[in-house]
Amino acid sequence: MKRFATITLYIILMNAISLNAQNIVNQLFEKHSDYKEESLSHRRFVHADVVKLIEKYRKVPVFEVTKIGESVEGRSINQIKIGKGPTKVLLWSQMHGNEATATMAIFDILKFFAEKREFETFKKEVLENCTLYFVPMLNPDGAERFIRRNALGIDLNRDVLRLASPEAILLKKLQNELLPDFGYNLHDQSPRYSVGNTGKQATMAFLATAYNKAREINPVRKRSMQLIVGMNRVLQDYIPNQVARFSDEFEPRAFGDNFQKWGTTLILIESGGYGNDTEKQFIRKLNYVSILTSLWAIASKGYEKEDIQEYNLIPENTNTLFDLLIKNAEFNIAGKKVVMDIGINNVEIASSSPKKYALKSNIEDIGDLSVFFGVEEIDATGLEVGSEKPIELNQKADFRLMKNGKVEFSVKNGKLIKTN
Repeated sequence: MKRFATITLYIILMNAISLNAQNIVNQLFEKHSDYKEESLSHRRFVHADVVKLIEKYRKVPVFEVTKIGESVEGRSINQIKIGKGPTKVLLWSQMHGNEATATMAIFDILKFFAEKREFETFKKEVLENCTLYFVPMLNPDGAERFIRRNALGIDLNRDVLRLASPEAILLKKLQNELLPDFGYNLHDQSPRYSVGNTGKQATMAFLATAYNKAREINPVRKRSMQLIVGMNRVLQDYIPNQVARFSDEFEPRAFGDNFQKWGTTLILIESGGYGNDTEKQFIRKLNYVSILTSLWAIASKGYEKEDIQEYNLIPENTNTLFDLLIKNAEFNIAGKKVVMDIGINNVEIASSSPKKYALKSNIEDIGDLSVFFGVEEIDATGLEVGSEKPIELNQKADFRLMKNGKVEFSVKNGKLIKTN
């Protein structure tokens, strides 16, 4: 009877801890707006915008701000340090200049730790057990142009072997000198990735990078998987069935794979798409919540209880989406009715200002697209395609969908418009 009572008490205690943890996660999510860095309201910010924020933290005593290097074109690359714990965590963003979602989230996280008004027990546990090193905007020259590569045209995430770029040299030096226990490699991916073979957008995708071709699991990589299992569970409450797992083929030129090989537990995060969240403000919030809760799991060692088998249950990231998919449209070709699908994607075209852009549509594919999905879809059964010129691949998506000579829908530069 005594043993039964002890087990019962243990179960009650564990359930209480679990409920308390979930309550904290919900509070972090609900109160994100209190810590959102409002000066970053779109993805196309530049180095000068980030430097202004970094200088602000230079004046806050609990932060240590250091210029750790320069880009090809001489723009500063900075590190912001907070915490005094023995576990070292290195987080870097925008090694691809046009992947800015996590940079916004980093500044939300910095604001969270800077302001003393709530979550003090949470902050204390993280900062007494961990030392956090943030490197926002590793590729400022690419960010200035809002392009993937740096000013030399090099993909920094494929430069770990040759170290031909100063930014890559800097990241390798950081790993050598800090010897971080954990690392976060923060990226954006195409919004057209789906969660497995479904029509659900992969809003967030994770990867516990492989450290060898055999994709073996050692204690370093196991910790990555355990952390991701916990992060996935957190996100399922807010984006159910919209979390994916990136392919883990070993890439010897990539930093994530090599960090894992060098002994740093590496979590790669890819921010994808979410409906009409073009500027990724909701996805930024998801980054903020999932990163903070994972830092808590590191500080408390809560990740150790996670079963890595659950990592493999996360569906794979699959490239099966079009921005707009029109199914079963009727084409009149030489007097013959032919039923085909039309896959349309939109591309961002920069204007004179890096903060502004236009969308240009493109007809990516025509034919049997039944194995694909659309972020937006329409079944055009019984509707005939009308256009001044034949619909062809790689042309702008401007045409009509008609029934009995009446326009039911218009497609204008890839946007579907229902006719009243």
